[in-house]
Amino acid sequence: MSSNQGGNGWKKIFRRGYLYFFLLPSLAMIVFFFFIPAILTFLISLTDMSYTLEWHWIGLANYVKMIQDPWTPLIFQNTMFYVFTTLGFFNVGTALLISILTTHIEERAGSAFRAIWLLPRITPSTVYALMWLWSTRGEQGALFNWLLAFFGVPPVEWRLKLPWLLVILVNGFVGASFGMIIFTAALKSIPVDFTRAALVDGASTFQLIRYVELPLIKWPLMFVTAYQTLSLLTSFEYILLVTDGGPGLYTTEVWALYAYHMAFQVYGGGSAQYGYGAALSAVLVAIGLVLSVIYWKVFRMEEMMVEPKIEVD
Repeated sequence: MSSNQGGNGWKKIFRRGYLYFFLLPSLAMIVFFFFIPAILTFLISLTDMSYTLEWHWIGLANYVKMIQDPWTPLIFQNTMFYVFTTLGFFNVGTALLISILTTHIEERAGSAFRAIWLLPRITPSTVYALMWLWSTRGEQGALFNWLLAFFGVPPVEWRLKLPWLLVILVNGFVGASFGMIIFTAALKSIPVDFTRAALVDGASTFQLIRYVELPLIKWPLMFVTAYQTLSLLTSFEYILLVTDGGPGLYTTEVWALYAYHMAFQVYGGGSAQYGYGAALSAVLVAIGLVLSVIYWKVFRMEEMMVEPKIEVD
């Protein structure tokens, strides 16, 4: 018995070492592309580094400056509004709606619709942003205003009058495609026996979705919610291209875009604030970590990592 137990013990050690060996590339990427840049960002935030790239340690002065900055509360509020509005209405809400609808219609029609919805994601960012700016011009002949004219609505200068709606739409149509792929795959992986049993019991389509499909894709829903929250928190590409934080002063400015503006946009004028931009970025990393812990606890994601109770040798 003791020899068998010893042999099993060595098997387990070998198996764990084998798994860790395959994890090494991922761990190396995390260290080199996340931990080291995060540490460097924090170190730079403790300096007054500018375009000269000289390190002058100033301690927590950049963080004090951030607290005293009168625009910080507005930019933080803008960031939370942008993240959770886009997340709820598009990255999770619209993505889930598209997935459910396209899996309950004829397969070829559903696949074609999902393929069309992927077009914004594969379109170059500048081209995609320019298409939106062209479609939302203030002229009567612009696409959006032309459509609204059929309902008697006067022309609207969307970028100036409704900048947040434009920002959320531009980002939402791209962001929804990621969740759509995940949710569709999860729905299609549900065993057909579950669906047939529910239909035999007399369940309607709504009841099938509510009591069978949604509970079975709980983990994909949680994953997409957590992942897209962190993704939106650090995204500013389309805001930069469409409104650049305007119109006016910081109307649609979010935290990541503010860090970019402070660190790089004034580079040509010789007053780039790399240290202050790094401090803003470090705070953004801290916010992401806090949200990650909250999601980890609220969604009980540790349950996804529980080892199976039955181990097959």
